[in-house]
Amino acid sequence: MTSAFANWQDFWAMGGYAFYVWLAVAGTLLPLLGLLGHCILQRRAVLHQIAQQQTRQRRRQAVQQKQEAL
Repeated sequence: MTSAFANWQDFWAMGGYAFYVWLAVAGTLLPLLGLLGHCILQRRAVLHQIAQQQTRQRRRQAVQQKQEAL
C-alpha cells in the first residue's frame, strides 16, 4: 500500500486545497464537539434534577409517615 502523499508537508497542503479541506474538517468536528459538550451538560443537568426530585419525594414521604404516626 502506498501513501497518497510523499511527506507531511504535502499532507498538510492537501494538493493545494488545504484551506478548503481543513475548513471542511473544522466545520465538521467543531459542531460535533459542541454537540458532545451539550449532551454531557444536559445529562448532568437531568441527573441533578432527578436527584433533587428524589430528595423532595423522600422528604414528603418522611413528613407523611410522621403525620400518620401521630
